[in-house]
Amino acid sequence: MKTRLLFLFPLLLTLPVRADLAIATNDGHIELVNGTPTPMKTPGPDTLAVIDFSGGTPKEIAEIDGVPGSVIGPPFSVVVTPDEHYALVTACMKVDPADPTKQTEDNRLTVVDLTAKPPVVVNTVTTGKGPAGFALNRAGTLALVANRGDGTISIFTVAGKNVQPAGSLTIGNATSALGTVAITPDGKHALVSRDGDNLVTMLDIDTSVTTPVVKLAGRDLRTGFRPYGIDITRDGHYAVVGDVGYGNGDLDTIALVDLQASPARVVDIVSVPQTPEGMKLSPEGQYCAVVTQDGSNKVTTSPFYHEHGQLLLYKISGGKFSLAAKAPIGHWSQGAAFSVDGETILICNMVEKNLQVFTWDGKNLHDTGAPIPLRGGPAAIATAQK
Repeated sequence: MKTRLLFLFPLLLTLPVRADLAIATNDGHIELVNGTPTPMKTPGPDTLAVIDFSGGTPKEIAEIDGVPGSVIGPPFSVVVTPDEHYALVTACMKVDPADPTKQTEDNRLTVVDLTAKPPVVVNTVTTGKGPAGFALNRAGTLALVANRGDGTISIFTVAGKNVQPAGSLTIGNATSALGTVAITPDGKHALVSRDGDNLVTMLDIDTSVTTPVVKLAGRDLRTGFRPYGIDITRDGHYAVVGDVGYGNGDLDTIALVDLQASPARVVDIVSVPQTPEGMKLSPEGQYCAVVTQDGSNKVTTSPFYHEHGQLLLYKISGGKFSLAAKAPIGHWSQGAAFSVDGETILICNMVEKNLQVFTWDGKNLHDTGAPIPLRGGPAAIATAQK
């Protein structure tokens, strides 16, 4: 396993305890060719990068090979345990061994020990077909994985590096194209995006029994065309859903779901630039960062091509969105992550193979001009949900 460490002295080889970490999973085998994700002729390794926010300026402190990742699917394919000791990463697709010009479904969830020096893979478990976005409850004991290739949710119990299968739940079928899962802060409910059939399905969760029970709640939401990414505010009041549409140049939407209403319902929808691939709520839940590709992933001759994507920051108040700030970002951008204090935002730029760094002062977004370079394209990024 090849590892890159950015330490000057052996004394610094220990990762900070309860630090402010972000973990990025980076796809080294897919590139964008004329607007189409394509296997590289000479692929590099998939990597996992550890970013430390502490000290005010985010910096990469480790990047290791041998952690399968995939840009296919929503940018929610990595989670971090509450104690920041472990990262879990899914891989939706891989290069087809029988035909290296094509991709085929993967079925791996990889566990990485972040406290090791350097971080190291300590476990690999099998999921359903095409594991995409997934979620870990705030207790760090239950993981739910959306399997894009077969319409199921894989259920796992989690105890540190020990990730054990605890069953599966059928949500739809392969054409449902499950995107990601978001678990409410109380751990009792979850939302699953289904961009193949334009639904968000609600689940009920019971972890008080020996084997966790996850079942359909009997409520589907229609937030827009092709619901994809989901995040939930820290107080559990609202969920934000990104609807990526059909990639035909039209504006797309984000939706606000009131989870405290009975039953839960969509209470606001706003138009955003093309393809809101990723979104992330600020730690206190007042703001939502929305990563829109805005045609930056299209062939340059397309009438819908733009030279860059856009980061939009929306304030959430009184059940409504209001645009607070926006800024240009890179090409084919994916996920976002906030620092614990909510003052720094990282954006995954696939084409540039970097994390773009913004600061937020409550009024304006500032591009620091100091992106963090990576050896693979950052497909997803996450921090611990504390």
